[in-house]
Amino acid sequence: MLRSLARTALAARAHISALPIASTSAKTLSSTALRSTAIPVGRKTGHIAFNSIRSFATESSTSTDQDQEEKVIGETKKKTFQAETRKLLDIVTHSLYSEKEVFVRELVSNASDALEKLRHSQLTDASLDSGKPMEIHISVDEAKNTFIIQDFGIGMTEEEAISNLGTIARSGSKAFLENLEGESGAASTKDKIIGQFGVGFYSAFMVGSEIKVYTRSVTPGSKGYCWTSDGSGSYEIAEAENVAVGTKIVIKLRDECKEYAKEAVVEAIIKKYSNFVDYPVHLNSKKINAVQPLWTKDKNDITEQDHIEFYRYVAGAWDNPQFKLVYKTDSPLAISSLLYIPQRHMEVLGMQREEPGVSLYSRKVMIQAKSKALLPEWLRFVKGVVDCEDLPLNVSRELLQDQSLSKLRQVLTGRVIKWMENEAKVDPKTYNHFFEEFGSFIKEGVCTENETTRPNVAKLLRYESSAGATGDVISLKEYVDRMKTGQENIYYTCVPKRKFAEESPYFEEFKEKGIEVLFLYDTVDEFVVNNLRQVGQHKLVSIDAADIKDPVLEGSSSKDGAKDDKKEDDPIAKEEAKLEGENIAEWFRDTLGMQVRKVDVSKRHMSHPAVVTEHDSPAVRKMMAMMSGAAKVGEDNLPPTPTNLEINVHHPIIKKLWSVKNQDPAFARQVAEQIYDNALIAAGVLDDPRSMLKRLNTIMEASLSASASSKSKDTVMQSKKIEVVEGEKV
Repeated sequence: MLRSLARTALAARAHISALPIASTSAKTLSSTALRSTAIPVGRKTGHIAFNSIRSFATESSTSTDQDQEEKVIGETKKKTFQAETRKLLDIVTHSLYSEKEVFVRELVSNASDALEKLRHSQLTDASLDSGKPMEIHISVDEAKNTFIIQDFGIGMTEEEAISNLGTIARSGSKAFLENLEGESGAASTKDKIIGQFGVGFYSAFMVGSEIKVYTRSVTPGSKGYCWTSDGSGSYEIAEAENVAVGTKIVIKLRDECKEYAKEAVVEAIIKKYSNFVDYPVHLNSKKINAVQPLWTKDKNDITEQDHIEFYRYVAGAWDNPQFKLVYKTDSPLAISSLLYIPQRHMEVLGMQREEPGVSLYSRKVMIQAKSKALLPEWLRFVKGVVDCEDLPLNVSRELLQDQSLSKLRQVLTGRVIKWMENEAKVDPKTYNHFFEEFGSFIKEGVCTENETTRPNVAKLLRYESSAGATGDVISLKEYVDRMKTGQENIYYTCVPKRKFAEESPYFEEFKEKGIEVLFLYDTVDEFVVNNLRQVGQHKLVSIDAADIKDPVLEGSSSKDGAKDDKKEDDPIAKEEAKLEGENIAEWFRDTLGMQVRKVDVSKRHMSHPAVVTEHDSPAVRKMMAMMSGAAKVGEDNLPPTPTNLEINVHHPIIKKLWSVKNQDPAFARQVAEQIYDNALIAAGVLDDPRSMLKRLNTIMEASLSASASSKSKDTVMQSKKIEVVEGEKV
């Protein structure tokens, strides 16, 4: 019975095939009816699929949109690639692309272009219709080791198939764009066409041992064709039936490329490269590209929830973005970007250095994931997407052909800096919280940027100052705006804590004269100010620098109580004091020897006996120690660099030391060395304070002995006085 019905079906099919071409719809209806022919089998109703009795059947798509198998029915024409074409094919297959996985990107891009061409053509000719949804369908089969991609786009005629598939580096998309010039709607279509070079299709030969292309043009009355090649230098083309409008590519994967028949692998590749193409992409009947390319939308059309979801997708994060930027411009490059700053970063937890967080796209197709070339390394905490439509890509669409990327980097860097500067103005409190978390990146930027960009990055810095409370920070511009009249320099001090700064001997004079000082707590801050050097016309000067020249520091202080006012008024006494000071300085030079470069009488107004100047910064000394290996256990510390010592000859300790130096030279030497070490500690450059413990104990012991001796003498004197008085009474 089954055989009889099958023969009946074939006879009916032959009769229908003989009908005039105008009855194409009748053929389709009859074909559908034949496929649905019910055959009673016992109590059940079964169906014979018409495909089961076909001959020369080819691969079938697992897509629900394509339920007929294609079949070659015409004469097969074998054609040979030209010699130059064969060489190009070999280059494309083995050398052009850095990763084999990009063949998925290339084929999806081609499919998207085919759909876009159809969409544009329908604007002028409504009769052009594939009868299928504007979608891209991909199916993979591990058992058959196949990869199939199908679009229901504009399709190709035989001539177009030979021209586009038989000639490498002939781009059908590029030719289509050239024909669009002057047409209505051309601008929007140009923005959506991806292909440029005509080599993307051939990337399939990197993974396929044989490729079949079934295609039929959307033009009414067009026939279907099958194009076949193994990439060895020739191809075959023949007429085929049951070919849907559009293009279907069947790839028989090589043995070493079987991974591309795995659904999970292909899904990851689609999401990596082609997640934002304009048309739905289905993989084994499941829609893959569900995330919308938000950067193509108008800023006002993007909701807060859209931002959160997109940020989490591109950043692979679970928090919400702290700041967001939608940036679009047409000059000097056509840029559409969507950038975010997270709440926190992973480097603060001591984890590995973060990778760049911004990916480069061109016409919604990813070119470089986490691109290192888009933004400088110090902005690696920024997450998001940058889409530049007119980038001059190379043939593989993986690299750029000229210096446009450096121009893009320059534009983006300037815009991101401006973005953060604006956020600081709009919400200073939130920005200060951001700087507390990400300040190290900003400081890295000041140290690494060029002379042109560095001043702009410096606008993002925030520091505590002597004029504010603990925790309150200001910008360098705010400091400049409230400088004292006539003040020339911006003053700072590098200390671990605010308490150390406020108790520093260097700070006393600035505090007395009401000059604001910035407090820099991080080790890297020393490198920041050394690289920045000045803000506008104002130099950055450390308060421990020698011979600071500034009008606001000139003049006497209100706390010069240690000085003798009579000597200031008496020229002779003043000269004697100067000579005495020079003698004290010379004695210190002789006593300390090579530890100091020179010793001067200090002109600072301070309550400490001495300070050091022109010394290595603590950060530099630590770096030198690490580089020399001196920090290793069991090795001596890095030898201290000689400094300049400034002594306060009006201080009681210096005066007393000068008076006892001849009576007890050994003790005086120890005190002088301790004064010098104390000055090094105040400057933060004494590597190991334990080195002075023995000397300090000796000084304390001598001081206590002298104190005890003094008390003993006082007691004896008091006893003698009492005896005399009592004797007189007797």
